[in-house]
Amino acid sequence: MNKAELISQIRQKKSYLCVGLDTDLEKIPQFLLEYEDPIFEFNKRIIDATKDFAVAYKPNIAFYEALGAKGWQSLEKTVEYIPKEIFTIADAKRGDIGNTSKLYAKAFFENMDFDSITVAPYMGEDSVAPFLDFPGKWVILLAHTSNHGSNDFQLMTNREHDTAFYEEVIRKSREWANDDQLMFVVGATRADKIGQIREIAPNNFFLVPGVGAQGGSLEEVSKYGMNKDCGLLVNSSRGIIYASKGEDFAEAAGKEAHSLQQQMEQHLAAFKTV
Repeated sequence: MNKAELISQIRQKKSYLCVGLDTDLEKIPQFLLEYEDPIFEFNKRIIDATKDFAVAYKPNIAFYEALGAKGWQSLEKTVEYIPKEIFTIADAKRGDIGNTSKLYAKAFFENMDFDSITVAPYMGEDSVAPFLDFPGKWVILLAHTSNHGSNDFQLMTNREHDTAFYEEVIRKSREWANDDQLMFVVGATRADKIGQIREIAPNNFFLVPGVGAQGGSLEEVSKYGMNKDCGLLVNSSRGIIYASKGEDFAEAAGKEAHSLQQQMEQHLAAFKTV
C-alpha cells in the first residue's frame, strides 16, 4: 500500500485508528477454546466488528511466535482475512545484519504480504536497508517509545549538538528513505515530545501506541502530531480487543473502535484534514 492509498483510507473512514491484535490465549473468552483455531476465530470476529472504523491492523508477532507452528498458521490466516484495502503492520521489531534482515523482510513482505514491519534501528543503516528494498512496503522505525527503559538510551544527549539520541536516529534514518516508505514509532505517553518530533520529520507518518489501556491521550497526540495528511496511525490494542471478556467481546470491541473513530473524526475536522 502506498502513501496516497493510506491517506485515502484515512479520509474515507475519517479515522486513523490502528487495532493491535495482541491476541493472548489466556485472555480471550473461554468459549473460543472449543474452536479448532481459537486465535484466528477471535481475530476474525474482532476484524469483522472493527473493519469499518480501522485503517490498520497490527498483529504483535510475539503472541503468535510463542505458540509455535500453530501460532504462525493463525497469523497467516489472520493476515489473509484482513481486507486488502486496510494497512497491515507486522509488529516484529526486527533488526540485524544485512543477510538476516533480508530474510526477515522476505518472511514478512513476500511470504505473508504485510504492508509494513517495525524495525529496531540500533545496528544502523545496513540492518534497515534490506527492508527498504521491497517496493510498496514500509519500515516503521522505533524512535521514541513509551516504556520506562526508553530513558536508558533514547534520551541520552549528544553534547556536541545538544540533541537526544532518538532525535539523531530520526534525522539519520531520513537519509535512508523518504516519507513514502519510512514511518516512526512514537509512544502516546510521550505526547510532550511528539511536537518536537514532528518538526524533525514533518511529512512522515507516526505509529503511535499507548492510547487507551496505557493512558496516552488521543487529544494530545492529535494536537501535536497531526500534519496536512493526518500523518498518524494511533494504535489501541487491549482497550479494544479486550473491551469485554464475554460472548459479546466482538460487539464491545466494535463499540470501542467506533467511539475512537468518532473522536478521530473531530480531530481531523479541527485540523481540516477531512
